[in-house]
Amino acid sequence: MLMKRRAQSTLEYALIIAVVVGGLIAMQVYVKRGLQGKLKDSADQIGEQYSPGYTTGTVTVSTTTSTSESLASGVTNTTSTTAQNKATDDATAEYSSEYWGE
Repeated sequence: MLMKRRAQSTLEYALIIAVVVGGLIAMQVYVKRGLQGKLKDSADQIGEQYSPGYTTGTVTVSTTTSTSESLASGVTNTTSTTAQNKATDDATAEYSSEYWGE
């Protein structure tokens, strides 16, 4: 009688575990969709997508060089200062066609 009771308990535990595992497997699709939705929402909050041809920028390069040279005897003393500034507006080349996955 004791052996039947122990086997029945083990079977009950196995059934409970099987039901819980089955429930988790069934919920897997919904959990995955929820996580993907949160990821998409976060990506949408970042901003617009990059689009070649509609992206522009400004490049600014500034270079300043200063040189000073003196000899110990005091005969030669040279000072030179050079400054360069360059500002350019750039546009990214446009593709002939863009694919947005739709």
